[in-house]
Amino acid sequence: MRLDRDAAVAIAAQAVAFLAADDDRLGRFLALTGLSPIDLKAGLGQPAFLGAVLDHLLGDEPLLLAFAEAVEIAPELPAAARRLLP
Repeated sequence: MRLDRDAAVAIAAQAVAFLAADDDRLGRFLALTGLSPIDLKAGLGQPAFLGAVLDHLLGDEPLLLAFAEAVEIAPELPAAARRLLP
């Protein structure tokens, strides 16, 4: 599947929602990135932030696979989306 930038942003937004839906996942993301919940909300519309969220998923294969299963996409799509974001 070939992605465009809008699709990449949509996948990244789904990743944010996936992380936010579980306190443990969200807490780990915030702890590893040093972000606060306020920073998270501020970054939602920023492509570089969305790219960082995808980096987080891509750095943790079990998390990536859980995300792909949860949103019913191929596990390769987040990496393809990441390449389209700064």
